[in-house]
Amino acid sequence: MNKTNLPQKAYENSEFINSVNARPLRILAEFLEPEYRFKKNNIVDTIVFFGSARLRSLKEAKKLLKEFKKTHNVNSRNYKKRLKELQTLVKNSRYYEDAVKLSEKLTNWSMHLPTNEEKRFIICSGGGPGIMEAANKGAKKAGGYSIGLNISIPYEQFVNKYVKKELAFEFHYFFMRKFWFAYLAKALIIFPGGFGTLDEFMEILTLIQTGKIKKEMKVIIYDKNYWNNIINFQALLDNGMINKKDLKLVDFCSSVDEMFEKIIAHFEKFYLHKNGNKKTG
Repeated sequence: MNKTNLPQKAYENSEFINSVNARPLRILAEFLEPEYRFKKNNIVDTIVFFGSARLRSLKEAKKLLKEFKKTHNVNSRNYKKRLKELQTLVKNSRYYEDAVKLSEKLTNWSMHLPTNEEKRFIICSGGGPGIMEAANKGAKKAGGYSIGLNISIPYEQFVNKYVKKELAFEFHYFFMRKFWFAYLAKALIIFPGGFGTLDEFMEILTLIQTGKIKKEMKVIIYDKNYWNNIINFQALLDNGMINKKDLKLVDFCSSVDEMFEKIIAHFEKFYLHKNGNKKTG
């Protein structure tokens, strides 16, 4: 029989693979392919950064503000509104800069652990701009590498330049992306953000509260003032929507050094022996 006349194999049929009927295969692929690459690169666990994709570095934010003032007339329509937006962007760029510093410190620390070929406590972000970029940038500044779990959406869908190709992922399904955020994470760092940050933060917090995540995961929130304006944690308690012990599931910090010290103390308590080797469990 002429091989050219053979029927096409199912996994080579792109029309089928991209069809509704093959959705379970695509979902499974987004589980198995990252698992394969993490094992190949000896990634044991991660430190996940969440935060706004809209934040910019201080340098970039100042540049945008300067260019706007130079090119727009003060009497033009929406001038004051856009000016205020850019001034806020400059003000909030401190979150970007602090994420870079924290990621760099954590990467420096993890790179000096005596763990043989295993890669411990690797920085992981959503792979895009803003706080995600800052986290990946900090790891690169330290001479290490990091993970970018990108998602295909209409906006902010590119992988930032600080993620190496072998650890850059492109997800279609949000729930599979969230799985990989949670599965390897030993600490979750929440910087100021919007809907996406709230979604990721609250889902993992719920999984910890309900015991679905059983490991000791440190959830640490940066800038208590910002987050108390966004979520009234005390009101949830006062209205009987959560228990007092639920408030202990998260920790608040106001400086890079404080965050670094609390995260490292958590790892040393639950995941490292005194000699720096991995604990089991």
